[in-house]
Amino acid sequence: MTELNEPQKQAVLHESGPLLVFAGAGSGKTRTITYRVANLLAAGVAPYRILAVTFTNKAAGEMKQRIERLAGAEVARDLWIGTFHSVCARFLRRYHEPVGLGRNFVIYDDSDQRAMIVRILRELGLDEREVSPKSLLSAISREKREGRSAGEAKFEGHQNDVVLEIYSRYERALRIANAVDFDDLILHVARLAEDAESPAGHELRGRFLHVLVDEFQDTNLIQYRLVRSLAARHRNLCVVGDDDQSIYRWRGADVRLIRSFRKDFPDATVVKLEQNYRSTSNIVNAALAVIEPAHEREPKRLWTEAAAGEPVRVRAVKDEREEAGFVVRTIQNEIARAISAHEIAIFYRVHAQSRMLEEVLRNANVPYQVIGGMKFFERAEVKDLLAYLRLVVNPQSDSDLLRVINVPARGIGDKTVERLTDIASERALSVYDAIPHAIQSGELGSAAQKKLGAFRTLLDELRGHASSRGPSELAARALEATGYRDMLFEADSAEADARLGNLEELVGSIREYEQDLEQAGEQPSLEGYLERVSLITAVDTLADTPKVSLMTVHSAKGLEFEVVFLTGMEQEIFPYRGINRDEPEELDEERRLAYVAITRARKRLYISYAGMRTLFGQTRYLARSQFLDDLPESGVVFEGSAAPRASPYGRPGERSLYAPSGYAPRASSPPLSSGTRIVERDDHGSAGYEDGPRPGSRVWHRQFGEGVVERVEFGVKPTVVARFGDYGTRRILAQYLEYESP
Repeated sequence: MTELNEPQKQAVLHESGPLLVFAGAGSGKTRTITYRVANLLAAGVAPYRILAVTFTNKAAGEMKQRIERLAGAEVARDLWIGTFHSVCARFLRRYHEPVGLGRNFVIYDDSDQRAMIVRILRELGLDEREVSPKSLLSAISREKREGRSAGEAKFEGHQNDVVLEIYSRYERALRIANAVDFDDLILHVARLAEDAESPAGHELRGRFLHVLVDEFQDTNLIQYRLVRSLAARHRNLCVVGDDDQSIYRWRGADVRLIRSFRKDFPDATVVKLEQNYRSTSNIVNAALAVIEPAHEREPKRLWTEAAAGEPVRVRAVKDEREEAGFVVRTIQNEIARAISAHEIAIFYRVHAQSRMLEEVLRNANVPYQVIGGMKFFERAEVKDLLAYLRLVVNPQSDSDLLRVINVPARGIGDKTVERLTDIASERALSVYDAIPHAIQSGELGSAAQKKLGAFRTLLDELRGHASSRGPSELAARALEATGYRDMLFEADSAEADARLGNLEELVGSIREYEQDLEQAGEQPSLEGYLERVSLITAVDTLADTPKVSLMTVHSAKGLEFEVVFLTGMEQEIFPYRGINRDEPEELDEERRLAYVAITRARKRLYISYAGMRTLFGQTRYLARSQFLDDLPESGVVFEGSAAPRASPYGRPGERSLYAPSGYAPRASSPPLSSGTRIVERDDHGSAGYEDGPRPGSRVWHRQFGEGVVERVEFGVKPTVVARFGDYGTRRILAQYLEYESP
């Protein structure tokens, strides 16, 4: 263990009892976990008695590979290593009966869930334009993450009874379809594990001698309840994480769980990994300076023995087009310095920022990939074939059946489908099981009856082939039998050819899955492949090809690159305008997000901010991000002749959102050079505004007195958003304000 430092050794050699490891960015967290597992194996712990949970398939795969190198492939094969969802899916295949599922259940994704909610709204006579399916699913997911079923839910608002009814019908529809959503995977297993009186719960609570959880700061309540129950008998629960990198509050992660772990386990051993092995000291110092002013965090100080390296470069630009040009020119220079495009990443706070970057990258012939955009498995034709395959496994899946009942077109019209679903709802049946009733009811014409019967026969024939054909052979057969391949051939267009190519790629991916399992000595199955596809995340599709990666900062978590560009570092963009600035935790999460972005860089970090940006169809002047004011004086270089004036938001170490009267910009903030003209476009009402107030300007209003400008919006007339002391934030036409010319 000579490769380990002292805190890492302490975590690896910890024998028994609860263990809390605070692991700073780049501090060798994965190495520590893998060595700990290898040490447990060397001490005689059976591999099937060890559970290691992480948050991405990519991280789980890397962990398993490292353990195989340390302990041997044969031993590592029996370890339980995976994401929360994959591990729970595996549990549910084994313990499906106690939760009322068949072993062949399917996992519904976002589009499946939405289709189900839309059906329920139609049954209730509600308009989806007035009752948002997305909002309903978000509310239901929140209840499940808190461990509450429909009978225990605590919705708030005037439509509380309606939402409860929808949640109840949603749960019933999932049971009829023999399906689960992603939250169900964890909720069902957690409830089983918490029931110490049931045989399944008793077995789950004693199954593992050691439970290890990576990225613990990203857990939500039901995930924590799950691992706490799985470790209840032996209390050997090791959690590893960093509250400074908790960035998923919006999807239920609760940073308080890692901070309060010692309340549930007062005898826990605490280890802090603070030495960074990833980045240069200039990058580490910049990251530390940004995170230290957080309102609340576990005290720890990231440090490194690495050389200073090149300074962090902060570039001020005129607008998003100049920003994209700067990024692409710098990327070309980096590639000329023998940096592979695969080792270069561009980060942004919101997806909409990628449009201009993509345009300029294409024009410069720089290869790139967007992470988190349209994924292969989200393409319509791919989802169609997967729906047929899921129906082979589970014909009760209404979402899949309704997706392909008339794809390719087989003359089953909307009215027939509507009556079919009504019959299914009235009899509490799946749509598949309702087909014979619809045919026998006499309510449908003979042509509709014949077509429905032929469709069900098609599904039954495909199901009959499942026992004698492998997954890839069955997929190829489905393409032929359904007429899907013929439909695309007959279309004879470039689009149809591309769709057919995607379907052939899907069949190829099934063959790869079969080969992977055969090499591992396991039996491939259609159920196994479909489960693998259901649990794929955006980061799992990151290709090791010479392409620059574009992604949101949220998607960048867990990755690292030689060179990183952090774009759009302006107020209202980063930190994002949607946060509640009166809520310290929301601003802290934005600060943690910036910390994560900075610590992804190994050698060079470029940060850019614009004086004016068009986003979501609106052009605004924006102040630079308040986080840039926290950067250290040394090791950071500010560049750009068109830099907007400094942010009016707090100096380093201050937590106030707005600067006090008389605040002076930092010396490191480059001022506007004389003669610089910021506004060049007149298509958003901004022409002639060159001498108007900018973010950070002091303005005066007859009623509200003195204020500080937050941003400027350009519609028919320029509008200033400014904060006026006791009056708070106000939107006022620029023509009604007095101000000093810039």
